[in-house]
Amino acid sequence: MVFRVARGSVVWGYRFMAAALALGAALSSSQQAVAQEGEGGGGLFSGNWYLTVGVSLYRAPRYEGSRDYKLAAMPILSLGRAGGQPRFTSRNDNMSLAFIDTGSFRVGAVGKLVFGRDATDSADLSGLSPVPFGVEAGGFVDLYPADWLRFRTEVRHGFRAHDGVVADFAVDAFADLTEQVQISAGPRAKWGSARYFDAYYGVDAGESAASGLSPYAPISGMGSVGFGGALTFKATEKVNVSLFGEYSRLVDQAAASSLVKERGSKNQTLVGVSTTYRFDFGM
Repeated sequence: MVFRVARGSVVWGYRFMAAALALGAALSSSQQAVAQEGEGGGGLFSGNWYLTVGVSLYRAPRYEGSRDYKLAAMPILSLGRAGGQPRFTSRNDNMSLAFIDTGSFRVGAVGKLVFGRDATDSADLSGLSPVPFGVEAGGFVDLYPADWLRFRTEVRHGFRAHDGVVADFAVDAFADLTEQVQISAGPRAKWGSARYFDAYYGVDAGESAASGLSPYAPISGMGSVGFGGALTFKATEKVNVSLFGEYSRLVDQAAASSLVKERGSKNQTLVGVSTTYRFDFGM
């Protein structure tokens, strides 16, 4: 098993966190300025909002389906209306903005940074077309049927990195062990379109000849199922630190790829730590 540091993703993660912290500070300052002017808001975006920023450091497969591992970083960003009580969030949640928040139901926009992938990441990828850096953008829905349970669905379309659609499904049960410590866990699943799977798991005739892998043309279907959990410490009123771990099993279109069957592994694990800071502001 190989364990290396993915320098590029770590640098991107810290740069993003620095920019997000600057944005949060600016929003907090603007809130104070508006409060001093005494202006009452009546617009669509008026009211109390929160901005949560942070970064996660984790050990994960070097690419989707790899049997070798890397150390990487990923930014955390969430923006929404402040409710009566802080909403449960997970490290799995991608950068999101809630437009509708009724307390038990949230709907909004979601985005994800997609880091590039090529043969410099792993010799397994030699001869395969590189996946460039890009983004995924779409929408999310959160449903809280109970005060200890959340269902979340994200549907995102790729831009530049791939031209497909991917959907993530997660269920989290959560409970406070103490006033400062919360535990959460639940199942995960991923679905992808044919174009999504083709970018990460497909092997055409030319790539087969160059890489030595068997040709593979995926269709739309499931990509993985698994389970994840986290232990979150409320260090201060605004700072949270979490330890998390996940296991996923590649299935269907991902598991059938020659890249996975001939060079990788269907078993994927991820462990890491994250920290976040919450800015409260008004408009």
